[in-house]
Amino acid sequence: MAMMPKRVKYRKSQRGKMKGNALRCNYVAFGEYGLQALETSWVKGKHIEAGRVAATHFLHREGKVYIRIFPHRSVSAKPLETRMGKGKGEPAFWVARVRPGQVCFEIGGVDEEVAKQALLRVAHKMPIKCRFIKRRHTL
Repeated sequence: MAMMPKRVKYRKSQRGKMKGNALRCNYVAFGEYGLQALETSWVKGKHIEAGRVAATHFLHREGKVYIRIFPHRSVSAKPLETRMGKGKGEPAFWVARVRPGQVCFEIGGVDEEVAKQALLRVAHKMPIKCRFIKRRHTL
């Protein structure tokens, strides 16, 4: 089943603006390696779930996969062949707003080469361009 919130304050949301770079979630916080978005987009819950399945299947229960994005926003759609008017359509799917620089997935507890291959498989499931990044260690 696709990812979606358990409950929301408002069922239908407005489209809003998607400008600028990510101010939060723009560094690797939980794992050792991450997948960073390079474009602005809505990422559906189906894409996030497909990426999670691809990473966990490749890792064979080794390491840990962290998902840093969650689809909080609903996107409404009207049925096909419906005339104009009659109000806003029902929520069709849920999306996460992703900006450039935001870390979407993280992996910890595995080698760099294995993490790179796993995150490459996740990147193929995403509708945006992504890049592989490492955690910055401070001494």
